Amino acid sequence: MAVSARRGSPLSREEIRATALRLVDEGGVEALSMRKLAAELDVNPMSLYHHVDNKDALLAEVCEDVAARLHLPPDDGTPWQEQLRALGQAYHEHVRAHSALWAYVHGHPELIENRELALWEVLYRILRAAGVAEEELRRTSEVLHAFVTGFIFSEVQGHMSDDPEEIDRAFERAMDIIVKGL
Repeated sequence: MAVSARRGSPLSREEIRATALRLVDEGGVEALSMRKLAAELDVNPMSLYHHVDNKDALLAEVCEDVAARLHLPPDDGTPWQEQLRALGQAYHEHVRAHSALWAYVHGHPELIENRELALWEVLYRILRAAGVAEEELRRTSEVLHAFVTGFIFSEVQGHMSDDPEEIDRAFERAMDIIVKGL
């Protein structure tokens, strides 16, 4: 009888979320099940429910973790144009690293509509520096998000070049258009 590697090693929420993210990155959200996650963690599936309510709650936590790791430009006096480009580039790279999770998030708007997320706060700060009026911040941020999301959706769905360098150049051009439009 094999002894479980888990024996004596407590399961943590961080370990659960990290393993769930790895499974999603490898096979998409549909590849994640509580049973498969439990097998990966070498635990009884029921033990997961001591840490998370269900798969949807777990995915919401994973999304929060991933969003918290997004490299956001600091408020360091850099011109708003450079900060906006840096934010766009960080978002683009982040999506590339976790494209399946990104697709899931955009199918569940309640996960991205939280305007208290650091991403939105930084975007609002940059837009204020660009001269966007306070009453236009939400509308402007939504338009910019839709523009960048549309670009990334086209990329993720394979509607763009297969050459990553060409995609990077196209994204830089998209950011040029955004900056000039503001």
